[in-house]
Amino acid sequence: MNSQTYMNFHGILLYRKDYKENDMLVKFITAESGKKMFFIRGARKRGFKMMADILPFTYGTYSGKINSNSLSYIYSALDTDHYENISSDIFLNAYATYIMSLIDAAYPDSVPILTWFNKLFDALKLIDNGMDPAIITNICEIQLLSQFGVQPELRGCVICGETNSNFDFSEAYGGLLCQNHFHLDPHRLHLDQKTIYYLRKFSVIDLSKISKINVGDTTKKSLRQLLDKIYNDSVGIHLKSKSFLDQMNDLKL
Repeated sequence: MNSQTYMNFHGILLYRKDYKENDMLVKFITAESGKKMFFIRGARKRGFKMMADILPFTYGTYSGKINSNSLSYIYSALDTDHYENISSDIFLNAYATYIMSLIDAAYPDSVPILTWFNKLFDALKLIDNGMDPAIITNICEIQLLSQFGVQPELRGCVICGETNSNFDFSEAYGGLLCQNHFHLDPHRLHLDQKTIYYLRKFSVIDLSKISKINVGDTTKKSLRQLLDKIYNDSVGIHLKSKSFLDQMNDLKL
């Protein structure tokens, strides 16, 4: 049975699409009810009063009706703002869209995910404020792996538990191998220790406490290749937003 709740809610707009002639479907991740799709009547009509409140990369507080098993409705916007730099920069836009697409793919609708509502808010704020979007994206990718059923052991060696050593990543063993066990996997990825360091650091870092992160270009490239391999081989999702992001980065080379 579909239940209905009239409430104020906090939302970050994930995406929107036109619906019929004058209406729109807008998907939010909400702090209270997880991801929800909202039907907004007349949103495409000239002079629609909430147009600025449902632009891409908008966040804020809304009033509406939350339906558990069907479309929800927004009645008014109470207090909204925009990630303005993301909105105006196509590269930042591409990174932010990919992060949101990953979260959308990782969780079913209508399941409360306050932790990731807060992480997304912090990630987008950091990108909007000038933090390296590639690094913020890497952090989100690593921390979302467990939700996709992929949870590599990054605390220490999967064989002996050693936490203070030179490490490499082994897909076959599902995580790190210390140097004493490199011989167990001839196909280990032969990663440099800086890449391993940031892989481990990013798996536990709190986005809300980041003030500065500087990662060299070589290490950034290595992290990107590693995460692409994990997502291709173990997660197995192929998002349009990721393909677009890759195309945008190819243009910068």
